[in-house]
Amino acid sequence: MTIDVDLDEVLEEIAEVARPAAAQGKVAPYLRSAADLDPDSFAFAVVEMDGTEHVTGDVDVPFAIQSMSKVFSLVLAMQKAETAEGVGHELWRRVGREPSGDPFNSLVQLEHERGIPRNPMINAGALVVDDVLTDHCEDAPASMIELASALAGGTVGIDEAVVEAEGRSGHRNKAMAYLMSSFGNLTHVVDDVIETYTRQCAVTMTTRQLARAVRFLANDGVDPATGEVILSAPLARRVAAVMLTCGTYDSAGEFAFDVGIPCKSGVAGGIMGLLPEEAGVCVWSPPLEESGNSVAGHVALRELTTRLDSSVF
Repeated sequence: MTIDVDLDEVLEEIAEVARPAAAQGKVAPYLRSAADLDPDSFAFAVVEMDGTEHVTGDVDVPFAIQSMSKVFSLVLAMQKAETAEGVGHELWRRVGREPSGDPFNSLVQLEHERGIPRNPMINAGALVVDDVLTDHCEDAPASMIELASALAGGTVGIDEAVVEAEGRSGHRNKAMAYLMSSFGNLTHVVDDVIETYTRQCAVTMTTRQLARAVRFLANDGVDPATGEVILSAPLARRVAAVMLTCGTYDSAGEFAFDVGIPCKSGVAGGIMGLLPEEAGVCVWSPPLEESGNSVAGHVALRELTTRLDSSVF
């Protein structure tokens, strides 16, 4: 697939179709930040490999990336797997690669499967990834921010209000962490792992930055902005595969059917994805479907892949 249409015009047309769909969703009630999420916010960015950017809407408004951070923490852990003997085997022994079919914060499945999370895109899996990172990073959240900043081409920050609010309300995450610890699948102090996870979810980026940052996965692991190898091509393909099959909570099958590209969503309303060998994409609209994915974001991505004929299938 080669992008041979006027993408600026296409994005404007898609925005007109997608924006009204947001009225069907609701902003996650448990999210708090320094600035409350505006349900009318909408942004869409497509960044091509050569750096050409096509954008519409509020693309430079930062928001907490929430579960989209799981891609960056997984990439960081896989970088360590290439340089530290045995870490790769350790990571995939402790977290699976299968869709969960359950909500992202399910305790039932975790208990049934003796503390082994189904995949690194759900909360329990991300906690295991953070536990691994604690072994290999002096400051795991800082290392993830460094990676995301480099990929985004600019400094990203942390919303401390989100850290504080989620620190008070993250009871289910703590329950999952203690449950995994009881099965021997967390090796560090639970509060330390929770702190790492909470801070990574509170990383703030813009829609434009996220579209830039995901491009390396569409480029066989090489950051097209710098030529730096972020991951080897086989590992980059594995991350993309996990995004496709597990990246949109328990609606991953629907997204594969309906959108057809690797995506990762977050409960602040962002969804980032990749058009292999072509571009990184990100859409942001806070109102969510019941599954936790952006309603308007889902519509926008479906429209994009349909109009560009860019499904991987």
